[in-house]
Amino acid sequence: MARGRSRHQAVHGAAHLADHVVPSRVYKKSFTNIEVNLVDVLEVDKENMTVRRTLVTMGQLSRTLAPLGLALAVVPELDQLTVGGLVMGTGESSSHIHGLFQHICLEYELVLADGSVVKCSKDENVDLFYAVPWSYGTLGFLTSVVTKVVPAKRYVRLEYHPHANLSSLVNHFSNESLKRTPHQFIEGLLFSVDSGVVMLGDMVEEMGDDGKLNPIGDWRSEWFFKQVQKHLKRKLTNPVVEYIPLRDYYHRHTRSLFWELQEFLKGRSTHEEGIDGLVTKNVVSVVPELTGFDPDHGDIIPFGNNPLFRHTLGWLMPPEVSLLKLTQTEAVGRLYERCHVIQDMLVPIENMKESIEVFHQEFQVPSTRRVEPVTKKKGFQMLYADTYTTLEEFRAMFDHALYDKVRQTLPYCTEAFPEIYGKVNRSVRK
Repeated sequence: MARGRSRHQAVHGAAHLADHVVPSRVYKKSFTNIEVNLVDVLEVDKENMTVRRTLVTMGQLSRTLAPLGLALAVVPELDQLTVGGLVMGTGESSSHIHGLFQHICLEYELVLADGSVVKCSKDENVDLFYAVPWSYGTLGFLTSVVTKVVPAKRYVRLEYHPHANLSSLVNHFSNESLKRTPHQFIEGLLFSVDSGVVMLGDMVEEMGDDGKLNPIGDWRSEWFFKQVQKHLKRKLTNPVVEYIPLRDYYHRHTRSLFWELQEFLKGRSTHEEGIDGLVTKNVVSVVPELTGFDPDHGDIIPFGNNPLFRHTLGWLMPPEVSLLKLTQTEAVGRLYERCHVIQDMLVPIENMKESIEVFHQEFQVPSTRRVEPVTKKKGFQMLYADTYTTLEEFRAMFDHALYDKVRQTLPYCTEAFPEIYGKVNRSVRK
């Protein structure tokens, strides 16, 4: 039994809201907060290769499974993400082998609006089982999840393949992902539209003599994406190989919150994009006029990566996201909304190159709305990112047929909880 330290809240709607969209700034301030202190790993079944848990974080879960020689089949990279949030909020990472986080989930347990407890799976309450993922707590309170686990080994043998051409990178990424027997881990990081690194990894029990150990989880270590960027400067025929402890690899983007801390600490205008499995991650910060920084001339010392900072205060990283939100003033919130873009898009792999080119073009200006019509390419916007669509556009992007049916079937559901749109739209979810 792994004890959790954090407390979690679920937000319960008022009866008079019915199925209408929640008015601006209402949902978190006027709904009833219900404590859901279910923060334990309940069961690890090595025979059936499953784990049952509730609002456990990824960091807590990987620490529990590692000594048992097990790991989740899909591990989102940030320690602080909870199982419930990953199920209800789309997930955050994806796998070219297993799919999204929801695809490794075998059973859900929920408390419905009338207080009843129900379980659902592919064989029981099937409609509810398929409606739960991405539902943002608008069907009930998630109290237990059973997911698949896989055998784990000590290290990930990771190859770095730099590319100076978008077509080359996309072709390499696609070909590796579509192999009959692909690498276990495939990830791409783009640092500009024409420069990026494809990384290929596999679990191994022992280190080979073709690479060195890189314990990237050490708080004194340089942020992972900065290490990856250095490979762009290397003119080597053969890829660089490193051996990374498995848990360090799983949480490789935690200490820098992907590349967000660079922007938070520097106030710099940059554009990085990550590709892992099925999802593209786009982060843009456009605030040079506020800092006096010209992205084309000079640089500001990135003190989050400064050796002195890392060796003395690096253990403080990353700050709790909940703390950042709690201490954020309304003025800072408006500033981020105007100048900071965080978008994740789910697009078919055959449209990846075209999508990246669109992101590159549109993210050079303060425009999020113009990249939201990814539905034309059979794509989706990830719901935990900023959503600016109208209700009609949102319903066109996501098929609501099953969701609407389940909401009408569950007792008091429409009276107790708002629609998903009322919790994810940027202007109403505050």
